[in-house]
Amino acid sequence: MTAPPSVETPRTGPPAPARAGAREGPGRSWPGQRALLDHLRPQKWRMAAGVALGLTGSVMGLAQPLAAKRVMDDMGRGAPAAGPVLLLSLLVVAGAVLAGLGHYVLQWSAESVVCTARCRLADRLLRLRVPVVEGSEPGDLISRVTSDTTLLRQTAPQAVSAAVTGTLVTAATVVMMGLLDAVLLGVTLGVIAFAGVVVAVVAPRIGRATHGTQEAVGRIGAALERVMGAFRTVKASGAERHEAAALAGAAERARRTGVRAAAWEAVSATTSAVIIQVSFLVVLGVGGARVTSGATEVSTLVAFLLYLFALAPRIGQLVEGVGQVQVGAAAAVRIAQAEELETEELETEELESNEGAEVRRVPLSVSFDRVSFAYRPGLPRVHHQVSFTVPARGLTAFVGPSGAGKTTVFSLIERFYEQDSGRVLLGGEDVRQWPLARLRASIGYVEQDVPVLAGTLRDNLTLGTPDPGAAELARVLRLARLDLLADRLPDGLDTDVGHRGSRLSGGERQRVAIARALLRRPGLLLLDEVTSQLDAANEAALRDTITDTARHTTVLVVAHRLSTVTTADRIVVMQAGRVRAAGTHAELLARDALYRDLASTQLLGP
Repeated sequence: MTAPPSVETPRTGPPAPARAGAREGPGRSWPGQRALLDHLRPQKWRMAAGVALGLTGSVMGLAQPLAAKRVMDDMGRGAPAAGPVLLLSLLVVAGAVLAGLGHYVLQWSAESVVCTARCRLADRLLRLRVPVVEGSEPGDLISRVTSDTTLLRQTAPQAVSAAVTGTLVTAATVVMMGLLDAVLLGVTLGVIAFAGVVVAVVAPRIGRATHGTQEAVGRIGAALERVMGAFRTVKASGAERHEAAALAGAAERARRTGVRAAAWEAVSATTSAVIIQVSFLVVLGVGGARVTSGATEVSTLVAFLLYLFALAPRIGQLVEGVGQVQVGAAAAVRIAQAEELETEELETEELESNEGAEVRRVPLSVSFDRVSFAYRPGLPRVHHQVSFTVPARGLTAFVGPSGAGKTTVFSLIERFYEQDSGRVLLGGEDVRQWPLARLRASIGYVEQDVPVLAGTLRDNLTLGTPDPGAAELARVLRLARLDLLADRLPDGLDTDVGHRGSRLSGGERQRVAIARALLRRPGLLLLDEVTSQLDAANEAALRDTITDTARHTTVLVVAHRLSTVTTADRIVVMQAGRVRAAGTHAELLARDALYRDLASTQLLGP
């Protein structure tokens, strides 16, 4: 058996996601912001409504200093101030309510942005080509669906609010301040301009640090997925401390990049706060001098200071918004990297129709015509001009030493990979001409690792066959000798089997995978080492099941234990990526030395 190298990268298509520690160059800022806008665009009208509500509330806030000035002027003249005070109170309450409602609408939009991004990315990841997945870190891909999309939720309302509401209200506040006292406004702008320079310098660094943090978080997910995927092996090897140290190292890298991002954010926030305080002190000093000289009134200075106080959080909001845009852009870049990975095109066709069901039930012939294949350029070829023909119906076994290319035969039939040269024919038609959905609906495939998913036993049996019917399900349970298991489980078929089927034995997981394949009633059944974890009694029963199934469909079996396939209609002997011989058990014993050696090793021949 030959499997793809564990470090394989895709032969074609975009490169795998960037690894942790990759730094975002100066030219990456605008693409990241464009990617962020692509996520926000579907919610533009709802976000516009939220911005409009918040903007209206802020405009009401702009009238408050003028109302306060009116109250002071009336009180100075001895006029009643009840009306202006009531107006001021109404402005405060109405502005707060509208601002809160606008914030709620923006948060609602943000949740929709995240949901859409997660659904789209999850759908794309499930359609990735097999070589791409095997060349990537699953934990890192998962973090892009979870952690990176969460950053979009944090970014969307703050970035949009800062970009629109903050900008407009800041501009309006500056105009109002200019109408009150142009000299004081000039002093204020001179001090605040320095903050803009600092933000322009700091913002790209925040983006780079955040990108590094998310890459480090992705590496934590990849390392944890690696450990949890071989949990018993780690414990049996006494490697807990070693693996914990590796996870701690990944966490430490995430901490360092997170601290770096926090440091630049702190520089930005502190600078804006200091600038506001300096502005207040300068305006207070200059304004006091102007009041003393009679150039302005006390009420005008108070109103100007109120506008300055209102301007302070807006400037802080703008600064924070710039940082949040950088954070969101870094997350959007990582999401975009995953969305650029090469996928399979699954054609939309109704496979549950009667026509589709007929296609699946027709026995299919298989033919390899001078097929050559390597898992990627530069690696040795796994297949060298492989040719054989398997007629529709019957049992055909593939045997040979490990590394002969037996499992690769199944991978090429399923189009997990595509051959470099030659043709793979299914039912007389090149598999590359089959729509992928129709091709895989016609095939039942049981892998050597017999994966069982978390969920109930019924969920695992009906994976890909959502409504098989009670009679059909009972028939398959009997064939796979799972009926007794289902009867003794506490909740029958609705019993949870645990993470990766941890509550089932190895043989039970193998029989679940076999039953799942049989339930599809495929035209071609591929079985890769299906007896490796079965005892003698269950192996004999499975052999009878395979023989019975081969009467009405085409069955291909990869086998190391020849006892499973001695009665096969034909046996294909492979060695070093070539077909060495083909025939029945008796014929191969007579004329092929390699098969004779394999049989004698297992006490099945001379």
